[in-house]
Amino acid sequence: MMNETIREAFNKQINAELYSSYLYLSMSAYFESINLAGFAQWMRCQAQEEILHAMKFYDYVHERGGTVALTAIDGPPTSWDSPLNAFEEAYRHERKVTEMINDLVDLAIVERDHASNNFLQWFVAEQVEEEDSADKVVQSLKLAGHQGGGLFMIDRELGTRVFTLPTADTAE
Repeated sequence: MMNETIREAFNKQINAELYSSYLYLSMSAYFESINLAGFAQWMRCQAQEEILHAMKFYDYVHERGGTVALTAIDGPPTSWDSPLNAFEEAYRHERKVTEMINDLVDLAIVERDHASNNFLQWFVAEQVEEEDSADKVVQSLKLAGHQGGGLFMIDRELGTRVFTLPTADTAE
């Protein structure tokens, strides 16, 4: 059974993961509006991944006998100054999410909730990947500068990303 403190914190994280999805979907719409379909595709996949993260928390709360309490999701920004600016924000956002996950781990330790601590370790590892992924695009955009050819190449590369639902073998 999940204690109330952990349940409330996990419900806040569900909201944060849904906001992340909303943010990346907004970034996808922004990229579509400036004719960068590959960037839009990358962000759309990222939005889908964040929904998956929210659902992992959702399912875990239920599995532990808790009640999920969904709250309003804040509206994300809808435009950015440049593709670089959008990805810098995505990177900052992922760093914030990492802090939130680390805070949940700390809380699980304080509350002596070993099952939740174990559950959260997947997210600890996932956040390393999330930060790295966004930062790599930031670094590529910085290298490309304002040259259209570099932006075009990055757009083509990002457009190859495909979201696939994890199988039972890869879900954990």
